[in-house]
Amino acid sequence: MQLTVSKTALLVIDVMNTYEHKDADALATSVARIVDPLARLISRARDRDDVDVIYVNDNYGDFTADFEDIVRAALNGKRSDLVSPLAPGDDSLRVLKVRHSAFYASSLAYLLRRLATERLIITGQVTEQCILYSALDAYVRHFSFIVPPDCVATIDPELGDAALTMMDKNMHAELVPSEKCLR
Repeated sequence: MQLTVSKTALLVIDVMNTYEHKDADALATSVARIVDPLARLISRARDRDDVDVIYVNDNYGDFTADFEDIVRAALNGKRSDLVSPLAPGDDSLRVLKVRHSAFYASSLAYLLRRLATERLIITGQVTEQCILYSALDAYVRHFSFIVPPDCVATIDPELGDAALTMMDKNMHAELVPSEKCLR
């Protein structure tokens, strides 16, 4: 696949989830609210030549799995209804991660440099964990970024709100609804 240079990347973080963990019910309730706006944002981004869609997903400690294994497990998991509308297309860029941040021990920073990315749109789950840590790592790498609150899911709504406040106040994130992200 040939990489194209674009200034904006839509990061879709950890949406490939089997929902077979202790916080799954609380998370699924929140994800159900973001599926439609996130699916629309992904669709709009895919239709544009100036936005790269990059799926970044945890490998859940399975170092034998490739990205397709993670997608397949999620599509066959307990809540495939929350996964299938957000599944990567064949032309979507994919990065596996091993911890909370999309950047930590992954090839994401290298990929973004190759794409000449300047601005990120950070979406997915979990706001108070992986989204927050990915935003912090984006900030320390001098990326400007947007976090659409209608496209991030939380386990604990109070902590999710606090994380969004931290991203806004401490990291200068733009918190804007998804329909305004790609204007």
